[in-house]
Amino acid sequence: MRGRLSSTAMPILDALHLARLQFAFTVSFHIVFPAISIGMAAFLAVLEGLWLKTGKDYYKDMFLFWSKIFAVGFGMGVVSGVVMSYEFGTNWGGFSTFAGPITGVLLTYEVLTAFFLEAGFLGVMLFGWDKVGRRAHFFATVMVAVGTLISTFWILASNSFMQTPQGYSIVDGKLYPQDWLKIIFNPSFPYRLAHMTIAAFIVAGFLVAATGAYHLLKGRRDEPVKRSFSMALWMLLLLTPLQIVVGDAHGLNTRQYQPAKIAAIEGLWETEHGGTALNLVGLPDMQAEQTKYAIQIPHLGSLILTHSWDGEIKGLKEFPAQDRPYSPIVFWTFRIMAGLGMLMLLLVLLGVLLRKGGKLYEARWFQRFVVLMGPSGIIALLAGWITTEVGRQPWTVYGVFRTSQSASPLDAQQVGVSLLIFVVVYFLVFGTGVYYMLKLMGKGPTHVDHHAAHPHPALENRAMFRPQDAIDG
Repeated sequence: MRGRLSSTAMPILDALHLARLQFAFTVSFHIVFPAISIGMAAFLAVLEGLWLKTGKDYYKDMFLFWSKIFAVGFGMGVVSGVVMSYEFGTNWGGFSTFAGPITGVLLTYEVLTAFFLEAGFLGVMLFGWDKVGRRAHFFATVMVAVGTLISTFWILASNSFMQTPQGYSIVDGKLYPQDWLKIIFNPSFPYRLAHMTIAAFIVAGFLVAATGAYHLLKGRRDEPVKRSFSMALWMLLLLTPLQIVVGDAHGLNTRQYQPAKIAAIEGLWETEHGGTALNLVGLPDMQAEQTKYAIQIPHLGSLILTHSWDGEIKGLKEFPAQDRPYSPIVFWTFRIMAGLGMLMLLLVLLGVLLRKGGKLYEARWFQRFVVLMGPSGIIALLAGWITTEVGRQPWTVYGVFRTSQSASPLDAQQVGVSLLIFVVVYFLVFGTGVYYMLKLMGKGPTHVDHHAAHPHPALENRAMFRPQDAIDG
């Protein structure tokens, strides 16, 4: 995802910035659906494993319900991902020419290892209940989940190389690989892979928890609803604190390898010796080179970013003006992400207290809180990616190749028209898909008597996509 604005001031919408805006728009739509698929695929594998282990049919009911959400999200993720591949050729020809020998190979690995694995087993997982044995079906479900994680691996390897490149050489104006292990396992890759994977699980966890809370508020107390709610909260209790720890480690890594990004995130202009204050809020001004109306906490910046009382953090003035990220965006997107993270932590801790008091399924105020927090994982995910990508500016490959060198020779009218078309089509197509997912969640999981006789054995499988699941149903 490319940054939206220049490093110094609000730019005019020339072809370059329109191309950046277009890619930011399309990838923001795209990233939500793989995140849902990654987290939901793992959840489905757990549900089917529990069903096989315990024989309790409500786990299968939950699987059948949540597999619908997964299927819609997976389909929209594939379609929206194809669009970005075309954008690399149409809008970012300079980048494709320069970095293609590395990034093109990494994305090819993703297709060959992950996409084919997912595609090969997806049909069995969704429609193979009465066609293969239980173990074979469970194996297919696990393979789909593994495929989503492999896809995450390669996508993050490619993007992390653009953040912290190593293991390459430049010959005749192109990047060429020298050491693939260094390219893949570049300095930021382990932290960003863990951070993104956990974020995807959190996205799915909050969607499941919010759906369960919604139906609890409507008075349902059947096992599929209660189990969805409870399992999601247990998962979030584990992952939310872990994400905070991983995010802290990622911040330390970013300070080491992308110090200008950290300075922009913190709205820090001067290098403060003897301890750096944290700007809780404020308005970074790129022209005035200061953060106006800042509310500061002395030494807290050092404690968070260096784990010491008097740690030193470089200010933006240490970097040439043309190399500075656009602080007003990343300053606030980071705080949105971090603020939601704190609300998530509060929610899961409240859930523990209510669970101990035996009031988890009866505390309506808490259930309303969970419903309200349902989209928080998605919002935090988008805020985090904006922080990462805008913070990399003005570089496409950090410190090596500038975004201004990456664009194709197009005029503003060409890019602007295609952007307008994307906006209209995306809201129509993917807006309809999201609406359908919300309709499905509004119906909620149903408990089916799996021991009752069916007129035809395939009817059980048809429960995955029943006529009443139509959008107007």
